[in-house]
Amino acid sequence: MAGFSSIIGHQQIIEHLQNAISMDKVSHAYIFNGPEKSGKMMLAKSFAMALQCEKHGTDGCMECHSCKQALSNNHPDIIYLHHEKPNTISVDDIRTQINNDVDIKPYASPYKVYIIDEAEKMNPQAQNALLKTIEEPPAYVIILLLTTNADSFLPTILSRCITLNLKVVPDDVIREFLMKDCQVPDYKADICTAFAQGNVGKAIQLANSEDFNEIKASAIQLLKRIKDIELYEMMEAVKQIGEYKLSINDYFDIMTIWFRDVLLYKATSDVNSLIFKDEVYDIKLQASKSSYGGIETIIETLDKAKRRLNANVNFDLVMELLLLTIKEN
Repeated sequence: MAGFSSIIGHQQIIEHLQNAISMDKVSHAYIFNGPEKSGKMMLAKSFAMALQCEKHGTDGCMECHSCKQALSNNHPDIIYLHHEKPNTISVDDIRTQINNDVDIKPYASPYKVYIIDEAEKMNPQAQNALLKTIEEPPAYVIILLLTTNADSFLPTILSRCITLNLKVVPDDVIREFLMKDCQVPDYKADICTAFAQGNVGKAIQLANSEDFNEIKASAIQLLKRIKDIELYEMMEAVKQIGEYKLSINDYFDIMTIWFRDVLLYKATSDVNSLIFKDEVYDIKLQASKSSYGGIETIIETLDKAKRRLNANVNFDLVMELLLLTIKEN
């Protein structure tokens, strides 16, 4: 991490934060709201580092003692909340690490910055405890809430924080970054970019995955044989994804890109716009067998399957519905 200048995309948010610093109008509480790996932590760390920098600019200088401490995650006045339970941030976590600490003045900096990652895991009691600090914080306190779901916060918290929603980063920006900074060849950059859907962290994760080709091949092999396979075979294939350190959602995303290619080819007969250009024979075949409505139904069902699994609907049931829909269309 190397400050705001190293962040890909999110220009509006960066400008907002830098303007707040330069005009001395920094709020006491911010919510960074966006999907996993979308850059929330990078923005929060860069903001915290800039606030504490000894050169008092709008970005960290990377050279002063404060910036070096921030870069190594050892800054005494940039505090990361830790929680014991994996799925809950409890009232005790908030009280012991924030409420009981805010009255102690910063050690050597103008601010004390508290960063709460996965803030959607705060239960209502924890949120109410935090609310007391957000309502009447000491002048030097800044609280950064990082979340995938700002709707999970109490209205009273939302009304007292500035919410910054992370927007998707344009595909051409991600593609250029992967090819230039990650040294990824163009065909792989195309797939990683399509797969990431505007999420830089996700694109980088896939680009750096040693199992990239196996994941892609596994998903495509499954799709080529989809009419003939049994439900248990599909479940086995999807369950193996864990070995590649990717989630089932990622596997579904690869399948979605495949069906988008099928739809695109059916509509345009243009091979050059396809993501999976090396699979053109099977894409043509699938396009000739499926209707526009059928392909769109499959893409919608893949999206629904992701949402259902995120909502903890029974895995076997979700897979059965998905397989039936793909086979029927």
